[in-house]
Amino acid sequence: MNINPTGWRPTAPEPAEGAFVPTTTGNRGLMLEEPLIFEIGTGETCGVDLPEPDAAAPSRLGARARKAPVALPGLSEPEAVRHYTRLSRQNYAIDCGIFPLGSCTMKHNPRLNEKVARMDGFADLHPLQPESTIQGALAVIDELADWLMKLTGMPAIAMSPKAGAHGELCGMLCIRAALEARGDPRAVVLVPESAHGTNPATAAFAGYRVETIPATEAGRVDTAALKARLGPDVAGVMITNPNTCGLFEPDMREISDAVHAAGGFVYCDGANFNAIVGRVRPGDLGIDAMHINLHKTFSTPHGGGGPGSGPVVLSEALAPFAPLPLVLHNADGTLRLVEEESAGEDQPESFGRMSAFHGQMGMFTRALAYILSHGADGLRQVSGDAVLNANYVLRCLEGVLEAPFASSGPCMHEALFGDGSFAKGVSTLDVAKALIDEGFHPMTMYFPLVVHGAMLIEPTECESKANLDQFITALRAIAERAAAGDPTLGQAPYYAPRRRLDEAAAARKPVLAWHETE
Repeated sequence: MNINPTGWRPTAPEPAEGAFVPTTTGNRGLMLEEPLIFEIGTGETCGVDLPEPDAAAPSRLGARARKAPVALPGLSEPEAVRHYTRLSRQNYAIDCGIFPLGSCTMKHNPRLNEKVARMDGFADLHPLQPESTIQGALAVIDELADWLMKLTGMPAIAMSPKAGAHGELCGMLCIRAALEARGDPRAVVLVPESAHGTNPATAAFAGYRVETIPATEAGRVDTAALKARLGPDVAGVMITNPNTCGLFEPDMREISDAVHAAGGFVYCDGANFNAIVGRVRPGDLGIDAMHINLHKTFSTPHGGGGPGSGPVVLSEALAPFAPLPLVLHNADGTLRLVEEESAGEDQPESFGRMSAFHGQMGMFTRALAYILSHGADGLRQVSGDAVLNANYVLRCLEGVLEAPFASSGPCMHEALFGDGSFAKGVSTLDVAKALIDEGFHPMTMYFPLVVHGAMLIEPTECESKANLDQFITALRAIAERAAAGDPTLGQAPYYAPRRRLDEAAAARKPVLAWHETE
């Protein structure tokens, strides 16, 4: 067996169908077959010995007294611990290996960030505490906001949005408020084909009619088509840059100038900011509003165990319409929250609230810890390493996978492939399932729609060359099998805790409750 230069040994070929020797338990080595918790314990047993209640004592439950067994499983402590430990071993996580999901930017979450988020004074805050007791928390929000404005070259920011799509809505509502303030009702938002899928959904949710702008053969916005569509009914454009094809939009400044000349605004989806942070300031490209996914660029967890965070930076034209609450400076150096719509001179044109509180302090503290640990130079290296890793993946795989935009030059943070090299009958889904057998989480599939059978891979800056070589070697081998029409791909995965599921039935007819069978 050949060993690649990293010293990593590829897995053995798939065994022929029927070559599996079933075990009595259903276990495969250390991959243990785990039944449902209801199948382990019963309602008649309990992991704790409790004294029998005095039958003669009066009940205080009244009509709430239980009339039938609850049928919850009773387990001993070892049984409960082992059950959840075994389940956890079947879960793929960033601590297990690379997440090659394109567009999602699944990067490592440094433990330093977690330590800071758990510090007293951050982890135990309450949104209704007196302002005098949360000066440190407000300082964190204010300092993070300052960093984000400087990194984007924008003069204002809204910190309250709770996620990327929430941030998109914030930006579009700011645009709507600005147009209404000047008495200029406009009904259309232009969205390029290469934008994120949430962009048209957000524009529609904000009350706009969405029209699509085509992409060029090079995978970028058709600038001429966009300019031709501009007019007095166009409120603005929602553009993703770098786009979902993994490419930077070189005409961004030209597009912004044209939209502004037509009286519209430019919204930029900042989900891919990780590719350009420290190198390009969106404000210099004429952007009016852009959300920043803290989990994609600044290493906070997806969701963060609660509210996520999608701050929105705003241009001077949109700053007066930013939502509440806002953190502002007092004359004596302290900080205050502006929370009421009747904010007077502080924010008289605000469109209102996106949420009741700054409820995502855990995300703020993690992001600021990440930024301060890197500094401006370190963040510049982050984007450079992310782009380098993506181009390494692109060039190593373009010989065995269709790479529709490889001739357009280097990609940015993610590499995009299609299914053009697969034999008839082999699908992108088959390749993704085969990756599970190799111990990898599959890449993003069938997105963006501009590439047939798309496979979007984003390695992020966190992965070493050795890690990338493992992934590339596995995917190359699967791609060669796909090109040869290997029929076993259609049955993958073979080594996962479960074989291939009927995904359509699982989505349309989910089984959400356990029922005991005879």
